[in-house]
Amino acid sequence: MTVRTRIAPSPTGDPHVGTAYIALFNQCFARQHGGKFVLRIEDTDQVRSSAESEKQILDSLRWLGLDWDEGPDVGGPHGPYRQSERSDIYRAHSEQLISKGHAFRCFCTSERLDQLRAEQMANKQTPGYDGLCLSLSEDEVSKRVAAGEPHVVRMKVPEHGVCVVNDMLRGEIEIPWEQVDMQVLMKADGLPTYHLANVVDDHLMQITHVLRGEEWINSAPKHILLYRYFGWDMPQLCHMPLLRNPDKSKLSKRKNPTSIIFYQRMGYLPQALLNYLGRMGWSMPDEREKFSLDEMVEHFDILRVSLGGPIFDVEKLAWLNGQWIRDLSEQEFVDAVQKWAFNSDYLRPIVPLAQSRVETFSELVPLAGFFLTGKVDVTAEQFVHKKLSQDDVRKVMQLLLWRLEALRQWDKDGITAQIQQVAELMELKLRDLMPLLFVAITGQASSVSVLDAMAHLGPDLTRFRLRQALELLGGASKKEVKAWEKLV
Repeated sequence: MTVRTRIAPSPTGDPHVGTAYIALFNQCFARQHGGKFVLRIEDTDQVRSSAESEKQILDSLRWLGLDWDEGPDVGGPHGPYRQSERSDIYRAHSEQLISKGHAFRCFCTSERLDQLRAEQMANKQTPGYDGLCLSLSEDEVSKRVAAGEPHVVRMKVPEHGVCVVNDMLRGEIEIPWEQVDMQVLMKADGLPTYHLANVVDDHLMQITHVLRGEEWINSAPKHILLYRYFGWDMPQLCHMPLLRNPDKSKLSKRKNPTSIIFYQRMGYLPQALLNYLGRMGWSMPDEREKFSLDEMVEHFDILRVSLGGPIFDVEKLAWLNGQWIRDLSEQEFVDAVQKWAFNSDYLRPIVPLAQSRVETFSELVPLAGFFLTGKVDVTAEQFVHKKLSQDDVRKVMQLLLWRLEALRQWDKDGITAQIQQVAELMELKLRDLMPLLFVAITGQASSVSVLDAMAHLGPDLTRFRLRQALELLGGASKKEVKAWEKLV
């Protein structure tokens, strides 16, 4: 048997370090067993998925040094490797489940389902579908389908008993079937949910081992049931521990930078970040801190993974990055710095912003040096505003951050539109907010066009600097967050 693993990112946001973490362990496991590592794109969420996000994910994983044998960009014998291009495959398998009596069409409206969930929550019951459409006759179902009535396809789930999940790290995990909902497999738009597409793709792509985050443990019974319904052999499951913030909470962008692009722009070496991700819940036999990808593959043993939630500590990452930097030769250091920011692709867009504002080259650093830094040094006094109280300034900064966190098409027009909406919410003019942005983004009261600067810096550094400013001003209390969220 040839070992085959996979990573299946969803192109709906910034490339996440958690994705790289799971990808790293999948690649190491496959390589250590002489197998194949597959990358496929799970883009059935047509509203949030984007080609831009897919490119960023692929570019970021490549930047780190990860390499897959099959995928949308390299091809392979089991394509296509984008789920949006496999719709006919999922529909055929969905119909197969219905014909065998393992799935059924559900015509319940979203209003009925919302009401059902509210009633269940009020009665302190586990929320879940109540099986209403299971009682529909074949004739009634046929008539409603022929009439074009919107519906989904749900899987049938046993009402009693226990599902045993065999996990490579945890052994046997028992989950009562009564805790498993009748999962939607095909949505009303004709596209599959994650659960059906995931199982069908893993089988057809001959995946032998599924290494994924532990948040998927509760979904394992649904997947086991689908394999049983189809009559397929089940791949081995391995649920990796989740990355954690220093306070032990799940790693999230509101407490820790999570985008790979952020660390790239901050000047971290890719081999250092990959090295650090390899330390997340795993260690070399000799416990050394610094090791390469090849060394990790050579000594890899999945059973050395610790189930304790690994802490993603940016300070520890910075220390490890320093170790890698100091081991570079002088020429390697020069090349790395030049590749990081002193290259024409990054510097060229800055020229039209700065060229007309300087009389000597030496003025470039104080004017535009913020393009080449991670943090900017600012004080709370710089955010004193002639029209806004300190509390209102914090509110503005938080609203701006939320708006820009949700912005997917990152360009000057999109950024301006979000800032304009915040200004309107606060009953201010756009120019009233610009001084705050100049300080937060550039560290200065005035500089080159801050809107152009934000567009060029990108979403990761821009959001990071807004978070830094907000924290400097005291952040937002839970009560304030709850009140302000209603405005977004």
